[in-house]
Amino acid sequence: MQKNGFQKVSQTDRRMYGPRKLLVCGYPQSEQLSFLEFLDGCGLGELPVVFVPETDAQSTLKTLLAQPDRSGRERDSSLRRAVIMSGLTERELHALIGGYRQTGFTAQLWATLTPTSEAWTIQSLLEELDAERLAFQRRQS
Repeated sequence: MQKNGFQKVSQTDRRMYGPRKLLVCGYPQSEQLSFLEFLDGCGLGELPVVFVPETDAQSTLKTLLAQPDRSGRERDSSLRRAVIMSGLTERELHALIGGYRQTGFTAQLWATLTPTSEAWTIQSLLEELDAERLAFQRRQS
């Protein structure tokens, strides 16, 4: 797996890589509607969303992004909680993450799709994101 590192995201209307969609992992059925309502509240309710169940853990991001809007809805997911953003503008990314922090929802991992990561399985990406999170926490202490 190739590491790309972090890149600063500004506040422009420049659209990021990939089709306009969110891959949402680790949400039980009971919280999926709340997440969709949160998107509405952020002005992002029109974004297509795919809820990723653990049965799709070995699917690539590219394959998951090809699924129709609201796929996986009403199926529990025991994957690591994360949102992978594809095709959003930089401004929408900031609105989404900033709004999420204000809700009091459970902490989660965040990522944006890249040309490299779209070939990874969702499980591989989640493991990489978790490792990056742990390394960042170690540097902070």
